[in-house]
Parts: sequence; C-alpha cells; structure tokens
Amino acid sequence: MNFNLKQMPERTARPRTNGLTMIMDKGLGLDEVRNFLSTSLPYVDIVKLGFGTSYVTSNLKEKLAIYKEHNVPVYFGGTLFEAFIIRDQFQDYIDAIKEYGIDHVEVSDGSMDIEHPVKCKYISELAKHATVLSEVGSKDAAHIIPPYKWIELMRAELAAGSSYVIAEAREAGNVGIYRGSGEVREGLVQEILTQIPSEKIIWEAPQKAQQLYFLELLGANVNLGNIAPHEVIALEAMRIGLRGDTFHLYLNK
Repeated sequence: MNFNLKQMPERTARPRTNGLTMIMDKGLGLDEVRNFLSTSLPYVDIVKLGFGTSYVTSNLKEKLAIYKEHNVPVYFGGTLFEAFIIRDQFQDYIDAIKEYGIDHVEVSDGSMDIEHPVKCKYISELAKHATVLSEVGSKDAAHIIPPYKWIELMRAELAAGSSYVIAEAREAGNVGIYRGSGEVREGLVQEILTQIPSEKIIWEAPQKAQQLYFLELLGANVNLGNIAPHEVIALEAMRIGLRGDTFHLYLNK
C-alpha cells in the first residue's frame, strides 16, 4: 500500500480462495486489458468474458494470452455454455475450452431449463477438466426460487464438484438475489448463509449499494462478482474502509 494507516482490515492476497473479485469483461480491447491490469491487477482474481461475447471477440487468443501472462484466470460466460448445451454440443464445449487453454468454466441454467441432476452431471464431468463455478438462479425475473430451493441447489452443485456457487443477478443486478429495483432480497441471503459457507459463494453485485450490503454483512473478504473493470479500484477502496460508505466500518475494532 502507498501509505501507513492503522486500523485497516486484513485483506487476503492473490492467489486468493476467498475475498475474490470477479470481473465482467464485456468486450475490452487488447490495449484496454493491458491498461486495466496495469492499475488493478492486485485486486483481480478471475475474469468472466460475459455471456456469449467470447464467440464474437476478435483476437480472442491474444486477449487470453494477456490475462494468462498476468496469472489471471479467465472463463467464458455461462450463457455460452448454455448455447452449446441447447444445441447438444457438450463435447464441442469441452473441445473449445481445451483449444483456448481455459481452466475455469461456468455451468449455468439461467437462460434455459436443465434438469438439475443433468446440470450436476455436467458439473462433475467438467470438474475433470477445469475449476467449475456453477451459477444458481434464473435470469427470468418472473421465476422466483424459494430460499430452501436455493440452498438445495447450491449444496448439490458443490457436492457435484463446483468450487464455488455464483448467486445470479445478471450484469444489471436486478434478478435472482435482487428485486427488480436492485434491492437485496435480504431474507433470501440470510437464509442461504445458514446452510452454505459464505466463502463458497460468489455474490454477483454490479451495483455499489449491493457491494456495500455484502461488505457490511460479511466483511472485507466477501466474494463479489460481475464487477465492471473501471470499478475495481473503487471497490477495493470500499472493501477496506476508504470510501465514505464504509469509512467507519473498521475503526476502533
């Protein structure tokens, strides 16, 4: 750090297993990736090439090479996984991640219906090839999943081989664990945490108010996802009490 400050929370360091910041890359260019990492690398734990953007990204291998050079894991968005599955191309998906040297994958069923035992089989199979992050929750705001079901799904997916479960919110933060307004479904979150270890959950939290909620609830080392590249430094400052919203969070403790 650039200054000596007392009463600062202890942050985990890369390579982290908790306190993760997952970045949503929706189409950064090669120079943008380099510039982004030049300032934010210490706080970047994993990068998701959002939804199906990797399919249409020019210079994909060159882009992945930059992230790999900086030891930043990258994975393709869950929507791309579902695009392969709905076309009955699971083996093609495995071939693709091998071709591009991808060692993290997301298994989701937010855009299509996949029977849960089948989803867990995908998780188990992919866990043989890569670190699996599985997403729980629907992208359809009208599809409300009760808390007990969230817990049941998360528990089964961790048992099937997921290293982390991702609590769905989309890139806008207005479905899944949030209401359409972006407000946190606090009862749902609290109930999930009675059964699922917080260090195994990545909470998608693209909005500042959502990030603040989880920092106040679970502390500086909560796992947060769908963070915009230009918000990484601001989030890290908020994590450690150097933004107005969290200024008093760690003082005199």
